[in-house]
Amino acid sequence: MDEVFKALADPSRRRLLDSLNERNGQTLRELCSGLAMARQSVSKHLAVLEAANLVGTVRRGREKLHYVNAEPINAIAERWISQYHRERVRALADLKTALESEPMSKPEFLYTTYINTSPERLWQALTDPAFTIRYWGAVLESEWTTGATVSWEQNGWKSADPEQVVLEADPYRRLSYTWHTFTPDFAEIMGIEAEFVERAAAEPRSKVTFDLEPAGELVKLTVCHNGFEADSAVLEAVSEGWPHILSSLKTLVETGEPLPDGE
Repeated sequence: MDEVFKALADPSRRRLLDSLNERNGQTLRELCSGLAMARQSVSKHLAVLEAANLVGTVRRGREKLHYVNAEPINAIAERWISQYHRERVRALADLKTALESEPMSKPEFLYTTYINTSPERLWQALTDPAFTIRYWGAVLESEWTTGATVSWEQNGWKSADPEQVVLEADPYRRLSYTWHTFTPDFAEIMGIEAEFVERAAAEPRSKVTFDLEPAGELVKLTVCHNGFEADSAVLEAVSEGWPHILSSLKTLVETGEPLPDGE
């Protein structure tokens, strides 16, 4: 966490994070023009922010898009917010909430975390129902090959829509599949407002991609959820849900126990 605090100590780097928080998914050129900073300076600051895992990147053709990554702030909050009076850490809590919950200006969600495990074990955690039920509360079953269907069961609700499919499966490296179908019984069982499900069902089906990359004794996991329209209700929901799911995944793989409910 020392790298995170050092990265946040520099006002120029905080300006870059502010710019990305206002409009996520910017290229290097866009960041330079928006902040009136020299390209070399922006590149150096971005390198520090990436090293601290405060900024994640995604390639789109020849472009490299930059995103605020909420994971380090989430980790800081988990370490200290529960130990100190919340009024004393209101600013940190507000920052955590802003990074996790604000709808992205570019309609996609990106989150990067480092997990002390192997690519093989992390792949198992992403695809084995015995794992997903523990940190996610959902049972995902599939052959996990490209084109295979994905069934989704949660709290007694089950979705096996033929359009829920694996888009890409490269074991221990990348997994991508389409998101589940929203139905009225999903709203009833999950205690969700019917209006949200109606909006979600009318949206194009989104997709989620998990990229696994060895990083020494760790595995760098980058999750990108995209395919949304502007003002997507589903994007707003997953932006709030993914940080907890991925934090629980990390805790389960590293300690053998997921995060307690409500943490």
